[in-house]
Amino acid sequence: MDNIYQPHVMRIAAIRQETSDVRTYRLAFRDPQVGKRFTFQAGQFGLFSVFGKGEAPFGIANSPTRNAYIECSVKRVGCVTGALHDLNVGDVVGFRGPYGRAFPIEKMFDKNLLFVGGGIGMAPLRSLLWNCLDRREDFGQITVVYGARSTADLVYKDELQQWVEIPDVNIVLTVDPGGADKDWQGRGGFVPPILEEIKPSPENTVVITCGPPIMIKFVLVSLGEMRFAREQIITTLEMKMKCGLGKCGRCNIGGAYVCKDGPVFDYTELVALPEEY
Repeated sequence: MDNIYQPHVMRIAAIRQETSDVRTYRLAFRDPQVGKRFTFQAGQFGLFSVFGKGEAPFGIANSPTRNAYIECSVKRVGCVTGALHDLNVGDVVGFRGPYGRAFPIEKMFDKNLLFVGGGIGMAPLRSLLWNCLDRREDFGQITVVYGARSTADLVYKDELQQWVEIPDVNIVLTVDPGGADKDWQGRGGFVPPILEEIKPSPENTVVITCGPPIMIKFVLVSLGEMRFAREQIITTLEMKMKCGLGKCGRCNIGGAYVCKDGPVFDYTELVALPEEY
C-alpha cells in the first residue's frame, strides 16, 4: 500500500473467550485477493485498530502454515483493548503489518525445542509451536512448560489438551500456588522452579520463552544454573511496540528499535541493551 499507515480492513470471523479478560480473534481480509497475497513469519506482530478508538500492537498468534486468516489474543487492559472486547463476529477492524524480526526457525532445524511460557505470553509461542508441529520432521524433541496464576488464567485450553495428546511432545502445565481448582491435574508452583524440577538438557536445545517480565527474569536465572548458554535462549519484547515502523521512537532501547531490530532477541542481544532496561 502507498500509505504505510493505512490499515487493511478485516472482518472478525470468530471470537474465542480464553479467560475472563482474554479473547482470541480470528480475522479475515475483507478483500480476498489481499488475503491470498499476505504472508508472515512466527514472531512477527501487527497493529490492530478499532476505528474511532485507536490501534494497539499484538503478536500474530497463528502459524504461518495456517495463513488463510490472522489470529490475535487480546487481554482487556485499556481503551483499545476494551473497544476490541466490545466487538462481535462480523464487525470490522483494521490491521497493518506484519512487522518486526521473526523467530529464527531455520536455526532451530534438527534441534530440541523448549518452550517456556507464562499467561498471555503463550500467544507468540503458540504461533511458533504450531509452526513447528506442522513441520514436525524438522525438529527434535519438543517440550512445553506453561504456567499461569490459576487454572482460570490458562489460555488455549482446548489446544493444551491437543498438545498433551501428541505422543512425541512433552507438555508440562502448572499454576501458581493456590491457583488450582478441584479438577486440576497438572502441577502446582511457579514456572522457574518447575523448570528446574524437570531438568531439561541443554544439549542441542533452543529455548523460546515469553511471559511476564518477572517470570522471564527468573527463568533466565534457572536456565543459567542448568548450563544453557545465552546463545540458546530466545525471547520476544513485543510489549514495547507502538507505531511498528521505527518512526515514533517509543520502542527504542538505547540504539535499538524493538519494532525493527526485534521484537525477537536472543539473550546475548538482551544483555547488550542498556542496563536500565
